[in-house]
Amino acid sequence: LSLHEAHQTLTPTRFVGFDNYAQLLGDPLFRDSLLVFAAFAVFIVPLTYVCSLGLALLLNGLRWGQAFFRSAFFIPTAVSYVVAALVWRFFSGTRFGLLNSLLRALGGDAVNWLGGGDNLYWIALVTVRLWLQVGFYMILFIAGLQRIPPETYEAAALDGAHGWRMLRHITLPQLRATSAAVIMLLLIGAFQAFDEFSIGSYPPYGRPPLVHLYLTALGGGQQDLGVGGAGTMILASIIVIFGLLQNWVLGRQRG
Repeated sequence: LSLHEAHQTLTPTRFVGFDNYAQLLGDPLFRDSLLVFAAFAVFIVPLTYVCSLGLALLLNGLRWGQAFFRSAFFIPTAVSYVVAALVWRFFSGTRFGLLNSLLRALGGDAVNWLGGGDNLYWIALVTVRLWLQVGFYMILFIAGLQRIPPETYEAAALDGAHGWRMLRHITLPQLRATSAAVIMLLLIGAFQAFDEFSIGSYPPYGRPPLVHLYLTALGGGQQDLGVGGAGTMILASIIVIFGLLQNWVLGRQRG
């Protein structure tokens, strides 16, 4: 599809080469969306990783209530992104949201969290994504932590290791495979962001690539599946490049 003119058809006949790619890459809004979400991935991936690993370390060390807290943090992963985005919209709505109600009660003014000119909508988008994702990756990290033999920690403690040294030299190296999987899934999820952005009114440069492709290829009834296919291939290529880079970095660390 990406190499053909495919208007309202899945069986195109006219070969156009890389024209669809050139059209997309020549679109400043598409380029802006790629840059914005590259920055978004650079921010949200480490933040989610650290929060998930921190929760896993805390819960793995609990002597009581571990099952309860695991369930409490994991339950949000069962919520649809669209439903969660709507809940966050009511939570941070301009007039009646809980945040603005608290601000008014404290004598402040209401803030347009979801569409103002100060890019405050990123706070809502990042927090809803954290709420939805952290519990899932926490479970993956807990599974990885439980595979580390307790004798390893005991031997390290006898050698005087504790706190940060034990985390750096024992826990993180033992979690390398889990970390690689978590980082790749987070990266793919960041570039596949769609649901929570598709129901909001954000500036064009704040759209994720998939929302831009949806509006470009399918918006207005034009059904330009060739351009949509080209955009999909571009996003897949970016994810593959990041994946290869990650494998190279992890390979050097193992070496």
